[in-house]
Amino acid sequence: MPPRWSIGLTLACCLALPLARAADRSMEPAVWNTSHSPVTDIEIQTEDVTRFYKLYDATGGHPTIEQLQQDYLDPGTEGLHHLMKARNVTAARIAQSIAMQPGLYTGAKACMAALPRVRERLNITFRRLVALYPESQKPPVTIVVGRGRPLAISGPGDGVQIGLEAICSPAGRFLNPDIDDRFVHVIAHEYIHSQQNLALSNDEHPTVLERSLLEGVAEFMSEMTSGDVAYGAFRASTKGREKEIESRFVTDMDKTDLSAWLDNTTADKLGDLGYWVGYRIVKSYYQHAVDKHVAIREIIQMNDPHAFLAKSGWYPGIVLK
Repeated sequence: MPPRWSIGLTLACCLALPLARAADRSMEPAVWNTSHSPVTDIEIQTEDVTRFYKLYDATGGHPTIEQLQQDYLDPGTEGLHHLMKARNVTAARIAQSIAMQPGLYTGAKACMAALPRVRERLNITFRRLVALYPESQKPPVTIVVGRGRPLAISGPGDGVQIGLEAICSPAGRFLNPDIDDRFVHVIAHEYIHSQQNLALSNDEHPTVLERSLLEGVAEFMSEMTSGDVAYGAFRASTKGREKEIESRFVTDMDKTDLSAWLDNTTADKLGDLGYWVGYRIVKSYYQHAVDKHVAIREIIQMNDPHAFLAKSGWYPGIVLK
């Protein structure tokens, strides 16, 4: 089945993410001396982007459907082929998107300059992940050019696929203005989804609690490894409203209608509060844990949302460090 996980805001042309900050290092176990560790063998693939823009430039920005199929999609990486299958990314749909939103592709081309810097920062992020969670699987991260959406998808066994044209789009008001930060924190979040419990990830009818915790785990571990969560805008939008928001969450947490909590951000309104509540539950779990190393493993391998919640010590409005 297609991967369940995609991150960001459902906008007219793409998915987007907001502001970033440095992680609170007081939360971290003493395993951060990774500066001299060998580079991990987590592969960051960018050849699809290079091949797309070689074709794009050669055709003056107007590749045909046939050219996109033969010269871009057919020789693509396994990650690109997975995205094609999972999210109906076809030559015809890419050609349509180029025709309707040409600025999306010219803007994304400028973003290519960030990729070497992003790669360097992600190597550090992945070292931190492996130090915190030695059991980490190491599927590749594949950066591709698609049809304007999704921004990113991932799942256990599927690796991570990032749409360059979507992540670089200026359309979303909640995008992180720093493109390097945007790449790093989104990829760090998505990479955690590739480590999570397969049975929960494949649940076709998750509850609000289940899905929020899976996203909250990704947010928390992104902060621990890359320095920030993906959805940093929640810090301002939820300030002073913690108890009110989370009391509503408790009422809804066993529902399978996710629309009030997830996948509901628009160009005009920040939604997806399930990410934020889930992050706070996970952070509470970590802060209450005596053995932080064990806690990291339990967080990533979570398989019983209600048991996890009960052990977390979280309650609506809890004050976290």
